[in-house]
Amino acid sequence: MSGTTLPDKLYFKIGEVAKLIGVKPYVVRYWETEFSVLRPGKTGARHRLYRRKDVELLFEIRRLLYVERYTIEGAKRRLRELTAPPAEAIAIPAVRDELVALYRMLED
Repeated sequence: MSGTTLPDKLYFKIGEVAKLIGVKPYVVRYWETEFSVLRPGKTGARHRLYRRKDVELLFEIRRLLYVERYTIEGAKRRLRELTAPPAEAIAIPAVRDELVALYRMLED
């Protein structure tokens, strides 16, 4: 997070978020349209409220775009890689189902 510590709050307004990550509010709104994982809550008056994890994600998006020099598409791909479950987590249910099927065959 580039040395910036987040204030101890549950929610952040768009102006606060923009200032923390060092971009203009319109950039944050644009990133919302490009990165589907970024979905801030909204108040009754339709003001955006960002959770702590949203702000952390915005820091990562900013790092990928401005520091690592990814394109928007490249940053989306990289975020998917970072948030994808490990291959072992995907394989375990399949192995379990296979073992259950083998066990049932042995019982018959």
